[in-house]
Amino acid sequence: MDKLIEGMIPIFGIIFTFGIPGIIIFWVIYAKHRERMRLIEKGLTPDEVKNYFKDADKNPKPKNPFGALKWGILFIFFGAGIFIANILEDKFDFSDGVTFGLVVLFIGAGFLTYYLIVKGKIENGTGENAKISNN
Repeated sequence: MDKLIEGMIPIFGIIFTFGIPGIIIFWVIYAKHRERMRLIEKGLTPDEVKNYFKDADKNPKPKNPFGALKWGILFIFFGAGIFIANILEDKFDFSDGVTFGLVVLFIGAGFLTYYLIVKGKIENGTGENAKISNN
């Protein structure tokens, strides 16, 4: 039984290495094709469809002006979580699950800190013109 499983490991490795990216590429191409076919079915000419997609590329989603702040706070809290988890693991001999939980807890605290800082900036008017998107 073990030899059967050991023999299947390379097969699954090859399938997952080449199959999943292939499926993703196929799905993206198929979704684009389906969207364009629906636009043509609605009666748009090919030139109108090209102009539609050109306009979509010219007006990208607005950037989050606080994006760098978010990632900075998250990486600081992530690093602090790993640091404190390693210290506690060495000192009190915690298991890996507690270490992982502590890192996730610090990441959550980082998100909450980011939210409070941005909320304060928007309410005070320093970020009044900034639209926040999910970047």
